[in-house]
Amino acid sequence: MDLRERLMGAQGGLCKEFSPGYYGICAVGGMLSAGTTHLAITPLDVLKVNMQVNPLKYKGISSGLTILWKEQGPSSLWRGWSGKLFGYGIQGGFRFGFYEYFKKLYSDVLVDHSRSSIFFVSSASAQVFADVALCPFEAIKVRVQTQPNFAKGLADGFPKLYRSEGLAGFYKGLLPLWGRNLPFAMIMFSAFEHSVDLIYHNIVQRRKEECTRAQQLAVTCLAGYVSGAIGTVVSNPADNIVSSLYNKKADTILQAVKKIGFINLFTRSLPVRIALVGPVITLQWFFYDSIKVLAGLPTSGGFPRHLAEAM
Repeated sequence: MDLRERLMGAQGGLCKEFSPGYYGICAVGGMLSAGTTHLAITPLDVLKVNMQVNPLKYKGISSGLTILWKEQGPSSLWRGWSGKLFGYGIQGGFRFGFYEYFKKLYSDVLVDHSRSSIFFVSSASAQVFADVALCPFEAIKVRVQTQPNFAKGLADGFPKLYRSEGLAGFYKGLLPLWGRNLPFAMIMFSAFEHSVDLIYHNIVQRRKEECTRAQQLAVTCLAGYVSGAIGTVVSNPADNIVSSLYNKKADTILQAVKKIGFINLFTRSLPVRIALVGPVITLQWFFYDSIKVLAGLPTSGGFPRHLAEAM
């Protein structure tokens, strides 16, 4: 069966939906989609972190990239690439794989609850595990991006951080990381699911099963962008706190909030984060669902038909 047949919705897959193999494919799809997309936007991520740590110097996207290029060279724009590729790849595997697992689990158990509550609790459960896996990589990445003399990457960054701060240094930012990513994941997955449902009902006006795979992937992209943009605004305060803590601009979350300022928590680096996250989440969902389609599985969004009819 060739690629065209897969995209046009041919039946048959590598495994049954909700089998162990299915969750394995979802995890691999999440890992590949998240790792590659985060790697691609490393220069913007370097700028974002520096804007959060030194907002007086890095005031905008264009001027900030120019300053980094002139003062530290073009290679500075790719600092932390290994943390982006491997850290966010592992996080994506946990996030998407566990979300699919928990959504099926909670939809079977919480049959009398609303869809939104199932989306929220499923995404939150998955994100808890995903951030525990990401946190050590994020600790190295942020330091590499903002402290040029700290380390070159993961290989020398991990032992250096362990020697100086011990195991606790890798998880110093776990609470604010949860504070950033838990609301983001809950809003992102819920917005995606509801956007998919709205698009099929109000725009396409057909059931997903009646559309070709190519049409389903188009719906995935549109819903992915909406979910990413909404989630970015919600998670921006915690993202600023994470950068402040990792770069020792503050010792506690409360101190970081006081130094940054309440309004700045929501506005600092928000334009560059929207430029980053919207397209990245769109591409993640597209790559993720493309992998599922190539494996003969349905695209994301919604519940199995017997559960959907019971809700």
